[in-house]
Amino acid sequence: MKIARYAYRGATLVGRVDVAARQVIPLDVDHGATDVVIALAERLVAGSTVNDAGAAVAVDAVTWLAPIIRPRKNILCIGKNYREHALEFARSGFDAAAGGGDAVPSAPIVFTKAPCTVIGASADITVPWNLTQQVDYEGELGVVVGRPGRAIDPANAWDHVFAYTIINDVTARDLQARHRQWHLGKSIDTFCPMGPWLTTADEVDPLELVLETHVNGELRQQASTRDLIFDIPTLIATLSASMTLETGDVIATGTPAGVGAGFDPPRFLVPGDRVEVSISGLGRLDNGVV
Repeated sequence: MKIARYAYRGATLVGRVDVAARQVIPLDVDHGATDVVIALAERLVAGSTVNDAGAAVAVDAVTWLAPIIRPRKNILCIGKNYREHALEFARSGFDAAAGGGDAVPSAPIVFTKAPCTVIGASADITVPWNLTQQVDYEGELGVVVGRPGRAIDPANAWDHVFAYTIINDVTARDLQARHRQWHLGKSIDTFCPMGPWLTTADEVDPLELVLETHVNGELRQQASTRDLIFDIPTLIATLSASMTLETGDVIATGTPAGVGAGFDPPRFLVPGDRVEVSISGLGRLDNGVV
């Protein structure tokens, strides 16, 4: 199932997307929940069913909103999880946190993005240009946790995956370097486009996904999830060793080579740019920069 939050005729709804028919069908959900989609995920994980709650409408008539608007935790992000990106980032001079160690990490690098960063698939990335002049894109696969757990064995990790989505881990490189850590440069409002919907795990082979990022129509990033240094079970095991993962937690699995900081000279985003991140079977983010 593809689960979306969307705006239609002044209402905010949750529905299932029929990509082939280009329609979205509203679902019977608890609109009083703090996060409606997380509440729906909890129902589905518990084995309940969800019914349709209205007539289908054309996807062209709706505006996609972020599928999860208020994760219980910060978005859990993995740094330098594609070998070629780790190498380009080491060469770029922006990796102030590297500390002179090896370019390719020997264990997952974990940081977070605050929930205030999350926006939908067609919303604008709104940059405070007085704060940063080096705004970068990072297309990533997002993993949404279903069944909660602590100290999850990698062999059982797939049982805890509810769905997948697309994330653009927008980053202020100058803040990242200045503060010698990543949180401030990653957590500016609107710096986490997500969506356009969640695709449940039963519809996806996570080992065969192709990610592409285009900036103004130019292909900048292209990779397969087979290229991940640390695979999804390893990430779930690593994170859950320290904390309980809860339904609706979002894990951003890392970005491949081709980010703006990796070019010589760097190619950062400017007002008027459009960034499109697509992943096979998961849809497409299309966000302007203002």
